[in-house]
Amino acid sequence: MRTFLIDTDTASDDAVAILMALAAPDVRVLALTTVAGNVGLEQATRNALTAAEIAGSDVPVFKGAGAPLTRALEDAHWFHGRDGFGDQNYPQPRRAAERQHAVDAIIRLAHAEPGLTLVTLGPLTNVALALARDPDIARKIGRCVVMGGAPCCEGNVTPAAEYNIWVDPEAARVTFRSGLPIEMVGWHVSRGASVLDEAEIADILALGTAKARFAIECNSRAKQAYFVQTGETGLSLADPTAMAVALDRAVGLSWSRHYVEIECASELTRGMTIVDRLDVAADDNNREAWRGALKAGAKADVLWTFDSAAFKAMLRRVLAG
Repeated sequence: MRTFLIDTDTASDDAVAILMALAAPDVRVLALTTVAGNVGLEQATRNALTAAEIAGSDVPVFKGAGAPLTRALEDAHWFHGRDGFGDQNYPQPRRAAERQHAVDAIIRLAHAEPGLTLVTLGPLTNVALALARDPDIARKIGRCVVMGGAPCCEGNVTPAAEYNIWVDPEAARVTFRSGLPIEMVGWHVSRGASVLDEAEIADILALGTAKARFAIECNSRAKQAYFVQTGETGLSLADPTAMAVALDRAVGLSWSRHYVEIECASELTRGMTIVDRLDVAADDNNREAWRGALKAGAKADVLWTFDSAAFKAMLRRVLAG
């Protein structure tokens, strides 16, 4: 039995990813830890509890950081709605969050369950805070699947950056330099063939399950926002693509391992994930700019292409249950 720890700024696509993990027969989800991002911390925590309830799970939920390390929070209500769930007015969840802080829970579980898979679906604030307090957890975690970044193309919040990295780039820099075994799943893999078209959305709704209805309904605002953002129709589900990789790395078709730096200073390219794809960071003309990454010596596995058909089949199986 594999063990997962999911860190989430729970909005609509996070919720679908959570359903996927909680439905996996060979996975025990140890906890959901919440962080401010798509929505504020209280709403993210409420949404995590709601997603667990819809999945029929009593997985513990731990509330974490309410703001980025050094910046004011800039949420994504424009994409997910004010409540993160498309403003569908879901009822208050029956359970409450645990008393322990999410950062303490991450540290505790990393030591108690060595080899666990950490899946991050939001800003990396909780992870960076945990690493600052106990750097040794980087060696305790077996896999760290990060939904974040735009390694090859435009971002979804600026031309340069993907939201999860952009909202707290300082935390992302700490995390990518930490030595965690990072598998970076960028926004690009949730586009193109991974987008659910109208026929596929109708097919999911026709399953008639509570999970299927919830998955489509809570993402209704996100579907509209994706069209406004990209001019592309359909439902793009970024966090579920990362969860698919966590559940079965083989859905990631092409990978390579590189230094990844995070831009923190530039107004124009804040949160950009710069991948040393040509492996030139140590060259004479790059060494100074890359000195932080080179000193840390930590690389990440970067996903480039993705088995969209396998992802959609996985998603459909989960929502049929």
